[in-house]
Amino acid sequence: MIPGPDARVDVPRIVGRDAELTRIRRFLAAAGDRETPVALLVTGDAGSGKSTLLDVAAGEAAARGRRVLRCAGHEGERDLVFAGLHQLLRPLLPEVRALPGPQRDALLGAFGLTGAEPSRPDRIRVDRAVLTLLSGAARRQPVLVVVDDLQWLDACSLDAVSFLARRIADEPVTVLAGNRGGLAGEPLGPECVRLDLRPLGDADAEQLLDAQPRPPRGRLRTQILRQSAGNPLALVELTRATTGSLPPVLAGAPDTLPLTARLEAVFAERMAGLPPSTRRALLFAAAADAPGVPAALLAALAGPGCPGPAGPGACPDAPAAAGAPLTARTAPPDTWAAAEEAGLVRVTDGQVAFRHPLVRSAVYRAATFAARREVHLALAEALADDPDRRAWHTASATLVPDETVARALADTADRARGRGGYRAAATALERAAELSPDARRKARRLLDASELAVRAGDPCWVKRLTAGAVAATDDPALLTEAALRTGWALAATSGQKAALSHLLPLAHSLVGTDPAAAVDALGDAAAVIHETGDETYRREVLDLLERLPADVGDDSSRVWARACCDPFGDRRDEAELLEHAAGAPDGGPSRLTALGAAAWILDRTTTAVRLLSTARDRPHPVTATGSHAVLGHVLALAQFDSGAWDAAAMSAEETRRMAGEQGLDVAGRTAACLSAALLVLRGDAGRARDLIDQVVAGVDPAVSRALDVRVRRVRAAVAAVEGNHPLEYELLRGLFTSGPDPRPTHYHASFYGVGDLAAAAVRVGKADEAAPVVEAVERRLAGRLTPRLALLVGRARALLAPGQEAEEHFRAATADPAGEQWPFERALALLDFGEWLRRRRRTGEARTELSRALAAFERLGARPRAARATAELRACGVPVGGERPAGRDPGQLTAQQLQIARLAATGLTNRQIGERLLLSARTVGFHLYQVFPKLGITTRAQLRDALSRMESP
Repeated sequence: MIPGPDARVDVPRIVGRDAELTRIRRFLAAAGDRETPVALLVTGDAGSGKSTLLDVAAGEAAARGRRVLRCAGHEGERDLVFAGLHQLLRPLLPEVRALPGPQRDALLGAFGLTGAEPSRPDRIRVDRAVLTLLSGAARRQPVLVVVDDLQWLDACSLDAVSFLARRIADEPVTVLAGNRGGLAGEPLGPECVRLDLRPLGDADAEQLLDAQPRPPRGRLRTQILRQSAGNPLALVELTRATTGSLPPVLAGAPDTLPLTARLEAVFAERMAGLPPSTRRALLFAAAADAPGVPAALLAALAGPGCPGPAGPGACPDAPAAAGAPLTARTAPPDTWAAAEEAGLVRVTDGQVAFRHPLVRSAVYRAATFAARREVHLALAEALADDPDRRAWHTASATLVPDETVARALADTADRARGRGGYRAAATALERAAELSPDARRKARRLLDASELAVRAGDPCWVKRLTAGAVAATDDPALLTEAALRTGWALAATSGQKAALSHLLPLAHSLVGTDPAAAVDALGDAAAVIHETGDETYRREVLDLLERLPADVGDDSSRVWARACCDPFGDRRDEAELLEHAAGAPDGGPSRLTALGAAAWILDRTTTAVRLLSTARDRPHPVTATGSHAVLGHVLALAQFDSGAWDAAAMSAEETRRMAGEQGLDVAGRTAACLSAALLVLRGDAGRARDLIDQVVAGVDPAVSRALDVRVRRVRAAVAAVEGNHPLEYELLRGLFTSGPDPRPTHYHASFYGVGDLAAAAVRVGKADEAAPVVEAVERRLAGRLTPRLALLVGRARALLAPGQEAEEHFRAATADPAGEQWPFERALALLDFGEWLRRRRRTGEARTELSRALAAFERLGARPRAARATAELRACGVPVGGERPAGRDPGQLTAQQLQIARLAATGLTNRQIGERLLLSARTVGFHLYQVFPKLGITTRAQLRDALSRMESP
């Protein structure tokens, strides 16, 4: 019998965490409520009580009838692909066979359980398999997923858990996780609720000390309170370690010393009183530092007469592989008793776990290298059936170069790479390089690792790896490869000057010897030049491109370089390539990203969204998060321009998180600027201002002109919302230089603010000052206006033109159907036109234009502009306000509901829609259940007509 949700469960009280535990209980009690987030992340410093809270919550949930699935990150398994996910799903492995074939094969392949050579599972199938598996389990019994120590979870597993947290909104599945505080980013995404564990207050800290078996008093108590700084683990452990006296480690110690160092020292000192067999077993556990290695095996390996895998007195009873059965004779039952009594470990279900990561660190560091080497060799022998762990243990026991060990690590890297673990593979190759006796082979492995680090999007790591390769070789080909990778790393960060100083001379040197590499160098340089807006460097890149043969190098790099440096030039060749790629995308995500970004710059916005979305959704290694940050910020920009604001907000937020983790400064600032733009355009000027202040911190606008233009436009929008129109005009006028021939401060980005500049000028009575700017724009872009710029320039000319001439410009700007690709900018022109018509008392015509503008603003959620359009319609005698009739208001549907409804209207089933949108069929059905009454229909057959009525002006 499963207890009901109101069943009483007795749990130990956690001193000082009553409020946090209450919040977790409320979160779990509200599971299933559509308005309640499905994931809660408990964050705090080491020892703040995260694991204890998770343990209590898991116990209560299990007692109340939930199925609890658990895993925890382990420092020693961060580079083992899917280790955490395997631990989490182990109870459900018998059900994996029932999954759809591709999902089953992907998941089993990710775990290395297929019996065949591991294939590279892609993120889509692995994540979808996890979603399907847990969705099925939840139909039988509500599921609580508990993940502790996210900061040590391997990247592949973290991606899968993050995907699950984003996609289970309508499933009886809840995620409760713990993560080390103070780390950058949001590991489970912005939709996850955070519960930050703060240090205990003075009263709670005193209460926790009094709850100890022998509470400290006097000066010792004062020092413990001061040194613990409210950390519960430190309070307990320092009290336990200092009972009866003030130990040397604390006496006279300054308060500024790191707390973790103190705790490690305390733990190491406490080990001195343990029996030798226990200390040795602890060292084996610290060196293994992974679940799945039985406590009995560790104890047996550490037993008397077992100094190593093949040394004198080797233990004949020690098993040859992890998991082999052990008898009581080889694994004395009291081996771990002293360690458990000392509070260092806990043994549960035959496995040993340290009570805190600092314990493991203290145990490991307290041992000599000779002792650690002996232990690692013993573990390598015991784990003979696990080549990856065996290789790492052997490497940990090796100080001098050894090609055999290095080759084993390289093989580990190959397996990790084949299964999609770029970061794990790069780590193994870096260590293999350190152990490589041959200098050229060392350089080659470092460069291979740097390539994987590029795919993982970690520029700082790339720089370190390439620097090592340069120091190890004088081979010209390897040095060129290292130089290109270093250039990428510099371009991905905020060091624009350093990047250009590196990449442009490199491109010059390669023009005659390696033109294909020169194209790659120019592609990286072009991205920096577009950000800086530097005219001299821009012309230099274009000159170099002309000198290179047209048929060498990566064509996507060439198109990208040209688009960045000459966005309004002759685009016939590039247009053909983009259309071909859009119709039949070929190549990997990197190629599609370059072409999609070029399409965005060239105002082929629909093509850009299509290519970039394909690159994002194309099967790819699940750990290339940094690469996704590079892709994600351009995708967010294209989605914003195309009117997919909800999707743009999600892309920007995810990009900000990933860029912050990887140090991708340009992508992170651009994404944050876009987030601020969305905030202000939707009416939240205060948050937009705060965010934009963070964006510009430490940035020199003279060397980041593209960012400066974006920031100016956001600040101008904030000023407009707040009614400060003089400031709005001043900011927008700064997009162009002063003087008789105004020039753009950025050769590309400035032009897109010309419409807003004209509108602001009219509001403050400075149309005469803005007119020369608009005329200069037309002169500079004569014959090269894209449809988007024609819309913007047409709006600007209409706002500044007198009488009938204004109407001609308004109609020309709004009549081109191509303008529908940029719904917000088109709606602004419609709004201005409607206002112009109303002021001339042509209310019938004004209603049409204003209604079209209002529909677009409501669809986008642009509340300030929608309010303005509503006021204009009321002035035209149109009653606007309250709920609009069902089936006529697109604002009634969320962006996701509208997307699902459109797909359902084409005849796709719920399962087919779910596969496209990475949702479960049940979630799709739930959304359609909400859509039907909003549209005033009852069947799927009515969807097409209802959507047509809803979206018609």
